[in-house]
Amino acid sequence: MGRLRGADAVPGDGGREGAERVAAATVALPEAAGELRSGELGPGARRARGSLGPVALVVAGGLSVQFGAAVAVLLMPRAGALGVVTLRLVLAAAVLLLVCRPRLRGHSRGSWGTVVAFGAAMAGMNMLFYQAVDRIPLGAAVTLEVLGPLALSVIVSRRPVNLVWAGLALGGVVLLSGGGFDRLDPAGAAFALGAGAMWAAYIVFSARTGRRFPQADGLALAMAVGAVLSLPFGLAEAGGTLLVPSTIGLGLLVALMSSVLPYTLELLALRRLPAPTFAVLMSLEPAIAATAGFLVLHQALSAADALAIALVVAASMGAVRTQVGAGGRTA
Repeated sequence: MGRLRGADAVPGDGGREGAERVAAATVALPEAAGELRSGELGPGARRARGSLGPVALVVAGGLSVQFGAAVAVLLMPRAGALGVVTLRLVLAAAVLLLVCRPRLRGHSRGSWGTVVAFGAAMAGMNMLFYQAVDRIPLGAAVTLEVLGPLALSVIVSRRPVNLVWAGLALGGVVLLSGGGFDRLDPAGAAFALGAGAMWAAYIVFSARTGRRFPQADGLALAMAVGAVLSLPFGLAEAGGTLLVPSTIGLGLLVALMSSVLPYTLELLALRRLPAPTFAVLMSLEPAIAATAGFLVLHQALSAADALAIALVVAASMGAVRTQVGAGGRTA
């Protein structure tokens, strides 16, 4: 996230669900977005430049999200990829609706259209991503998916130097694929790339939702839309398994680790952490995902895989810093 400004509120972010949570932060914390749009940081943000507290909150949020994704993979043999998506979105929506209690009346048709599009992007992104991690390692899936917002960042900034970052990312993808996606499951790689495209759409609609709905109301409503859209797919794949208490319990754990807890931690961090620093930290999420895959799922990385992830992380950080520099000159 370079500048929280208009439709490009979070294009420079790295790590799939990281962008989801940066977008959530913009939706749920409009006062922070206001400070960033004006180019000024509040006293808390200025103090945070030398503080490890907000940094620890962001890192903890990233760990929660990626280890939550690893738990989701463990749940897939029981409920299937689409069943896990449904559990996550339904339970996360229930928590957010209970906490936020969004107002349903008084919104224009355009506002409802925006929140429906936001929810559809959310559902599509999660369904495609979970299909990917059901077929390829978690670190590889996140690395391929981050290409969506990275491409959006390059397109939005329109600066020649971004071709360097695009080249780095492309090099990482070539390494990850071993010169051809036959080393990875082709369908899994395609799902991850599709999820990246949906992630870019998610970023655009999350920013628009943040301008139309107060606090976290838009996020809660969009999560409910996403849950409704995913429900037929989850029921078709998992059926009555979704109602088994132990399955619901693990689904709730995934929802809390992948949505509710990271949102909370990173909203707290954004009150005191400059947006560019936040975005650079989020760019580390492919590496965090690879670590979670190794520790929880025993998905070992080759030297080439590690180098590929490092190249994509570097490209994401470079795109963030380029966008921040452009913002400083145009602010």
